Amino acid sequence: MNPQAVDVLLVEDSLYDAELTITELTKFCMADSLVHVSDGEEALDWLFAIGKYTNTRDVSHLPKIVLLDIKMPKLNGFEVLSRIRSDVRTKTTPVVMLTSSNQEPDIYKCYALGANSYIVKPVSFDKFSEAIRDLGCYWLLLNQTCAN
Repeated sequence: MNPQAVDVLLVEDSLYDAELTITELTKFCMADSLVHVSDGEEALDWLFAIGKYTNTRDVSHLPKIVLLDIKMPKLNGFEVLSRIRSDVRTKTTPVVMLTSSNQEPDIYKCYALGANSYIVKPVSFDKFSEAIRDLGCYWLLLNQTCAN
């Protein structure tokens, strides 16, 4: 495996949700390599190898999937998704919105900006774990992506 290859870029400001997501994806060997960032600005810095990630990674090595929260500090998920879709290097990278918002305007806006999927985080631990396992199974094991 390429040392710079990443399966998942998790963009999540809730440490609890991030830890649970990471645990579920790694427990079932669905994500060999996962990068977690806690705000939208850092997500874009990592994706485009700028800021603190300049000269630390090859921007051509994109994740198999981006799991993106909406409500985050610095840049929200809408802004990050818009930037991902506007760049030729990342416009086909699968982006799954993983958020607590079940508001129709948020769902519509994410799909209009190019999200591949929209998942509302279940409140209960068991349901959240199950949702992450199902998400990982589909997006990391079954789904076929374009070569980056």
